[in-house]
Amino acid sequence: MNWKTTATAMGLALLASTGLARAEGVLNIYNWGNYTSPDVIKKFEDKYKIKVTITDYDSNDTALAKVRQGGTGFDIAVPSQTYVPIWIKEGLVLETDPGKMENFKNVAPEWANPEFDPGRKYSVPWAWGTIGVVVNTDAYKGPANTWGIVFNTPDELKGKVNVVPEMGDVIFAAIKYVGGEQCTDDKAVLKKVRDLLVAAKPNWIAMEYNTIEKMGAGDFKATSDWNGSALRQRLANPAIHYNYPKEGFGLWSDNVVVLKEAKNVENAKLFQNFIMDPENAAGLSAFHRYANAITGSDKYMPADMKDAPEVVIPADAKPKGEFQKMCAPETQELYTKIWTELQK
Repeated sequence: MNWKTTATAMGLALLASTGLARAEGVLNIYNWGNYTSPDVIKKFEDKYKIKVTITDYDSNDTALAKVRQGGTGFDIAVPSQTYVPIWIKEGLVLETDPGKMENFKNVAPEWANPEFDPGRKYSVPWAWGTIGVVVNTDAYKGPANTWGIVFNTPDELKGKVNVVPEMGDVIFAAIKYVGGEQCTDDKAVLKKVRDLLVAAKPNWIAMEYNTIEKMGAGDFKATSDWNGSALRQRLANPAIHYNYPKEGFGLWSDNVVVLKEAKNVENAKLFQNFIMDPENAAGLSAFHRYANAITGSDKYMPADMKDAPEVVIPADAKPKGEFQKMCAPETQELYTKIWTELQK
């Protein structure tokens, strides 16, 4: 089939006025790697006669830097809630008013008016989850509900630990491990964080995003990681366990925004509305294995997610969970300096 690159003016007018499923053309999505369900994308393509292309990234900083450059050709990106305010403030995204879309009624109340995007003027929910510690229990049988696996690595795991290279997550975890509070600018605490990270790094084998395959293959024996990734690892190898650090762990959400430079704006809006449908949201969760924020999706969710310890936070761990936020610019600069030093 020859995919049209643009819809006719009449077609766009009809789409805007009626919302009928008659769009054609393309949609270019910029998303985290190994995070987008091929089945859901095909369903979208078939329904709207839109050809979707997906380009991967491995961190919020990578995505933000790329979009800041401009000329990406992307229509959609999926930043985490800590970064959404930056994208909005810098004028990188369009105000698409998802709150007025047909399927917005399905968004769970606790996600309908988030602090990072009041009234959902720009973003729609993609997934939410936690970040913790994943350990292959064939390699290490000691207690693992601690960031000490990463920052004070047991002898059995030295040279076998990976750290997912998401700056906000790593700094958050290190601050919690030394007893500090999220977004602290206390110089004494941050010196402890800096010293901790510099001392810990020689015990790591890598700082990579690609944990699903490498934990499964045994290349890594432990890693900091997100819960859905850990669930996929456990399904491949039952010896792999996800742990909620007792010092505190972060909760996060990823959100679909339409770029200011998008060439296929109406198609991007269709996609935002499409993923707020309960069945489609469940289809995404079935692939990436994270919870979603869409009411009514439960009945379509895979059975093995409904009581998965990676998805359902244990009651005794819940008090230690804290939604991560973007810190003040001057504080963020301090964290960036630590992170930059860690990359050397």
